[in-house]
Order: sequence, then C-alpha cells, then structure tokens
Amino acid sequence: MPRLRTLALAGALVVPAVIGGFVAQEHSTRDGARVFDQVLSLVSDRFVDTIDTGTLYEKAARGLVEQLNDPYSELFSPKQLKRFSTQSTGRYGGIGMLIEDQQGHITVVRVFPHTPAEAAGIVEGDQIIGIDTASIRGWSSQQVSDMLVGTIGTQVKVRFARPGVAQPIEHTFTRAEIHVPAVPFSLMLENKIAYIPLQTFNETAAEELQNAVDQRIREGARAIILDLRNNPGGILDQGLSVADLFLKPGQEIASVRTRQGPPQVYTAHAGEHIPNTPLVVLVDGYSASAAEIVTGALQDHDRALVVGTTSFGKGLVQTVFPLDGGWALKLTSGKWYTPSGRSIQKDRKRLDPDSVMATGAPPANEDTIAPDSLERESVKKNRPAYKSDAGRLVYGGGGITPDVIVPEDTISTAEQEFAKAIAPKLPAVRSVLYAYAIQLKGSVTPNFTVKPEWREELYRRLTAAKIDVDKKQYDAAAPLVNRWISNQVAQLAFGDSAAFRRQIPDDPQLEKAIELLKKGQSQKDLFSLAQATEHQRH
Repeated sequence: MPRLRTLALAGALVVPAVIGGFVAQEHSTRDGARVFDQVLSLVSDRFVDTIDTGTLYEKAARGLVEQLNDPYSELFSPKQLKRFSTQSTGRYGGIGMLIEDQQGHITVVRVFPHTPAEAAGIVEGDQIIGIDTASIRGWSSQQVSDMLVGTIGTQVKVRFARPGVAQPIEHTFTRAEIHVPAVPFSLMLENKIAYIPLQTFNETAAEELQNAVDQRIREGARAIILDLRNNPGGILDQGLSVADLFLKPGQEIASVRTRQGPPQVYTAHAGEHIPNTPLVVLVDGYSASAAEIVTGALQDHDRALVVGTTSFGKGLVQTVFPLDGGWALKLTSGKWYTPSGRSIQKDRKRLDPDSVMATGAPPANEDTIAPDSLERESVKKNRPAYKSDAGRLVYGGGGITPDVIVPEDTISTAEQEFAKAIAPKLPAVRSVLYAYAIQLKGSVTPNFTVKPEWREELYRRLTAAKIDVDKKQYDAAAPLVNRWISNQVAQLAFGDSAAFRRQIPDDPQLEKAIELLKKGQSQKDLFSLAQATEHQRH
C-alpha cells in the first residue's frame, strides 16, 4: 500500500506541473500580444514621421515574414503577386521582348517569335527611351517592364533609339498573350541522339517536352539527353507531368512532409510515354526545385542516368495563400523527398561571384542563392547512401548527386585570373560585347571563327567605354574572350540552336553524355558504363 500511495502522489504532482505549463504558455502568448500592441501604438502615435494605419500593418506583416529567416517565404502585394504569377506561368500580356539595363540603357536583348515586337521589326540592341508620354531616363528595367506588361488587347506606345539611326523609332503596340517557351529548341545529334533542353517548368513544360520528344522519335532518335542544367524549377504539377512521361503507372515521383498529417505521395499515372529509349539527364548546381524532383524520381527508379554536378538542393515546399485585397503569402510549408527517401533540401554557403564569372554560369534567380562548389568524390562518399529500385547506390544529404560527376569546362590559370579581375565590371563588359556582336552578326557565316582583330576591337571598345582592363591579362585569356565573342555573335546571328551546336566541343558534360549513349544501347548498358567510368576515376 505505501508503494501505491507513493506512485499516486507522484502522479498527482505531475498535474499541477502540466497545468502550470499551459498557464506559462498562455502568459507568454498574452505578453507577446501585449508587446506587439504597445509597439504598434507607440510607432503610430510617436514616430517622427506619420505612417498611415494600412502601411503600418503592412510593415508589421512583412517584418514577421522576414523574421522567419526563410528566403522562400514572402508577402506579395497585388502587383508583386501578378509579377510572381507571370514568372511562374511563362505567360503574360505584353509585346514580347526581353530587356535588361546595360550601362543605364534599357536594351532589348531578345525578341520572342510570333509577338507584336517581332511583327514591328524590333531587334536586339534597340534601346527603350520612352513609354507613352513619359521619358524612362533613370528608370530600372523592372519599372520599364511593369509599364510594358498589361491587359491583353490594350495598347502601349514605345519609343526606341537604334544604333546607327538618327531619329527615334516609335511604335504603338497592342499587347498580346506572350508565351516564353520551356523548350526553346531541340536538336538531333550524332548517332541519332536527341538533345532537348528544358529551361523552366512553366504551365506548358510537359506538353512542350512531349512534343519535342515525339518529333525526335519520329525522326529516328534512339536515345535522349534531357538537359535540366540552369533550370530553377517552376510549377509543381508540370514537374510531376514531366516525370510521368518516363515512369510506369503507380511509381512514386516524390513525397512531401509537413507539420500536419501523413506524407503526401505523388505517383505516376499516365503511363510511360517512351519506355525503352535510353535517357540521360544533365544537371548542375543551378538545377533546382521541380528539376530536382524529376531527376530524383528518374534516378531512384533507374529510368535515367544522371550526369553533371550535384544539383542546387531546393527541397522546400512553398504554398501560396490568398489574402484579402489581392495580397498573398508564399510560405514554406513542407519538404520534398525522393522515392527512396532522400531529402532534396540541403544547407549551403554562398558561392563567390568570381567563381560564377569564371565558370560562365548564370546569375542566381529569385529561387536560388547560388550553388555549392563542385562536389568532390570524397564528399560524395560521405553522404548518406540509399538504393535505387535496382539496388544502385544513390546519395542523400540534399540535392541530387549525379551517377557520373563531370565538372564544367575548366579554364586555365590565366583565364581564371582575368575572369576574377573583370568580375566587378561584368555588366559593363557584357553591354559592350553585346553592342559589338550586333555589328558583327551580319558579316558571319554559321561556321565562322573569331578573328584576332575582333578581340582587339573589343578591347578598344572596352577602353573607350572607360572600362579598365589589363591588356596583359586580356591577351593571356584570349581563349576565354574568344568564347565570349563566339557565343554572343552566334546567338544573335543564327539563334539558340545554331549557337548551341558551336558550344558542344566546350561542354564536357554534354560530351560525356554523348560518349556514353554512343556505347550504350539500353538503359542497363548506361548504368554499366557509368559504373566502369566511376571505377576508372579511382
């Protein structure tokens, strides 16, 4: 009996402690709410500048979201929400141009096909100087973009300055629905290997990819390279549909785990579109989000051989919650996992911008900070190991680690030194290079080579633009400068696909994919070849 009494007393003592915990929590909640109300009241009444109530609440809401220390959670105003939706879907009402600020000039750097801009004869290099009745002097590229985008069917008047043309060029455009393609082009490479780049997961990504695949299969393609490098992700449903093209019905694509309820599992259901075609997927440090979901699923189910460098590692799920007044909250609400259970999310350090310049990689977008440095084999082996359906080793720890790691093209020490020295001046350099390439594009044939005098002329123009470039470093980095000139001129003169063909010899990741597909006749062959390649590395 005494023992029972002791236990009972111990049990009784727990109750006040638990109740006390609730009481403490309630006190904490009340204290926090009281402090917030007091701060809000004092700022409203005593702050040196008057702030209207609506603005005050908006600042409080934004401060709350910022204090989450999550780069992906964001409060959208109606205008910001519209911009976010445009970026996500790839469709908007506009005139069909890509613009950027080049040394204070808002310059057209791309004209999309079948758009009002193309129909009006706008060309790369045209500079916007006015919209409707306003001069855009001092405006940012985002401010100009906001003025050009609008309701389909409405009109906007734009004035351009064109190099070599004395008088401004003026057009009144009727805004149309503009679609930025997810698949900008596709190519048939040697040995009937189809190359298809997927640059984003907008609302037509899966359809565009399927059309490109079907076209190349009809032309006799026996293997496919799906390039997801530099793909920052996009719409989840499109990522699932892209994976669905290659997987069997019922196979898991990915799962998401949140604070509430069991994991949500996404599975394939449409059936394999091309079940027996060997597939290689290319990824790099800028492949993120939906691109990683697709890659992880194809790797885990042994449907694709992954080549390149480890992907970015954005495995956080964002949900957009609509709010009153057209506002919305994009909030991180879960984490992605591949079919084998690997987390896609990884911690990262910011990449030195000089390294970005040296490798020629694009700048980070709103969804990516910057990729980690190249993952060495020793780092890969220290990651947690998982198994694919066939028992192959795949690696966790965040991001998708390729089956075959191939660094991007390495450059010489002299090229690295030049790239590092010029990195702070990159926007200005690009502007001068772009303007010079526009002049060269009409005088080249598809198989042109960069002439030494072009490189000298580019240096002269950089100097004339008061961009300080060390001539000795510039000359020592001639191969790198030649590639810059070649790529820019080819893109402007012949378009994306022709320019890309010229770059293949300088793309070791793509070259490795082609080499493996030349030797392998089946997906199983590719995995065997990859294993042999990894053994040779040791």
